[in-house]
Amino acid sequence: MRWTAKELDMYSKSKEYVDTALIPLIPFSFGGEMKQTGSVNEFLSILSLEIEKQMKGRVLLMPTFHYASNEIDKVERLKHWADVVKENDIRHIFFLTSDYEWKKAEGKLENNLIWLPAIPMENLEKEQARATIGQQVIQILDIFTYNWENEKK
Repeated sequence: MRWTAKELDMYSKSKEYVDTALIPLIPFSFGGEMKQTGSVNEFLSILSLEIEKQMKGRVLLMPTFHYASNEIDKVERLKHWADVVKENDIRHIFFLTSDYEWKKAEGKLENNLIWLPAIPMENLEKEQARATIGQQVIQILDIFTYNWENEKK
């Protein structure tokens, strides 16, 4: 379910089935990194929507966590977001990012960090982009499933 009025209304009626939140982590920057952060934004936005579409009813796609590339307190802000989500009975939180800096902070996060390199969508034909995103979605859904199954054990 996406973070829209209509879908949040649906979430309120069936939240006992929604146990997973997906939070895309997207940097912004001006200057030399501006185009690169724009490419990351495009890739992760498309990927997040596809994951949500595949897992509608089980996954809540949270608003994107935007941060300045050189922001100092982004880890603490993200941990606060995760705490708020957990307080609302969501057991699994996945952070989706293409920013390798988050891998360095992964030990400070109590949730699942999924890092994958951004694929520049502007360089791909429509069918190539769809196939590439589809492959990424399958791999990420395997990570979700693995975590869900291990919770039961």
